[in-house]
Amino acid sequence: MTLIFLIFIQCFPLYSQGTLSISKEDYLLLKKVQKDSFQYFLTQTDPETGLTKDSSRVGAPASIAATGFALVSFAIAFQNGWLSYREAYQKIARTFDTLEQRAAGEKGFFYHFLNPKTGKRIWASELSSIDTAILIASVLLAASYFRGTDLEVRARRLYDRVDWNWMLNGTLLFSHGWKPERGFLPYQWDMYAEHLILQALAGGSETFPVSGQVWREWKRDTDSYNGKEIVYSYTGSLFTYQYSHAFIDFRNLNDGGINYFDNSKKATLANQEFCVLNEASYRSYQNQIWGLSACLGPDGYKAYGAEPGIGLHDGTVAPYAALSSIVFTPAESMSVIRNVYESYGDRLYGPMGFKDSFNLDRNWWASEYLGIDQGITVMMLENFLNDGAIWKRFMRLPAIQRWIERTQLEPQNNLIPA
Repeated sequence: MTLIFLIFIQCFPLYSQGTLSISKEDYLLLKKVQKDSFQYFLTQTDPETGLTKDSSRVGAPASIAATGFALVSFAIAFQNGWLSYREAYQKIARTFDTLEQRAAGEKGFFYHFLNPKTGKRIWASELSSIDTAILIASVLLAASYFRGTDLEVRARRLYDRVDWNWMLNGTLLFSHGWKPERGFLPYQWDMYAEHLILQALAGGSETFPVSGQVWREWKRDTDSYNGKEIVYSYTGSLFTYQYSHAFIDFRNLNDGGINYFDNSKKATLANQEFCVLNEASYRSYQNQIWGLSACLGPDGYKAYGAEPGIGLHDGTVAPYAALSSIVFTPAESMSVIRNVYESYGDRLYGPMGFKDSFNLDRNWWASEYLGIDQGITVMMLENFLNDGAIWKRFMRLPAIQRWIERTQLEPQNNLIPA
């Protein structure tokens, strides 16, 4: 160990999140995971089109959500010194070129899966409302790191062309998507889920704004788990409590008495307690390991989750689930991350961070990385380790300020300040 590194270790302050301080060793582990997870976007993004593969599997298509996470990750990499300003700028600009000129879509929405080399629709996939929203949120956020450049102008142009009202299909609920072969999908965003970022962008649009009634239309169904009342998602998958929260700082927003940051914290703790309750049946949940979310499993990709919700589970744990909950449950998440890294790192950790998932009961270990899971990891760790850096940028966007005003979300001053 060099003298410079020893001085760094001795002088590095403990990182504080609320009342929690983490050790220097834990800080360094989290930074390693964040930087390694970022490597996914360097290696899995096409150098010509800037489109990012859905997974590290050979032959995988590009995913527009993974492409969005790549844009943010390049900006974060510049901020952390992993890329130069020029390198990050050029990578983001290249992706913007493709989104503006080549990527298949309609009315500002993009198809869920694209050919990474051509930008053409693949797998007869749908125009995806939520994946487009994640992409556009990422476009606006990434451009905010390059103030005064043409990236801001181009980001605004991509946002302005999305016809959010069209995706309502004459109702007050957003459709999950649309296909040219048969029109709108028969599913709507009608209860709590990851669609809050879709709601925010649509509500804050200047060109195609939806009415405030759209925000109020979806159901806030509640159920209790271990004494915690939760506005819950159908699957109970942790990603549904994370995706919108990677962008939007809900800590100081009140939606008719609901604080969604606090809600995600309770849902995360419920996920942990659900695993503890079932640890006698599943080896994967023993030793305080938890983290049920949509991921690869021994029988394919499934929306694993805990109660409240349908609570589909078979002993498959996704490391990104606890990692990306760290802003809600710092101590509990750090315990899992350290435990999994030290116990199973030889099977589960590689040059692009944690692989997707594992199941001890089936002796099954994922060999792939998923772009959306690496992306949410990079973003949530940036919020946790850098004092809500993403939240601060995103909440300053005029679109988000308009959404808050139009939906009459009220500041809740007794919560953690933004």
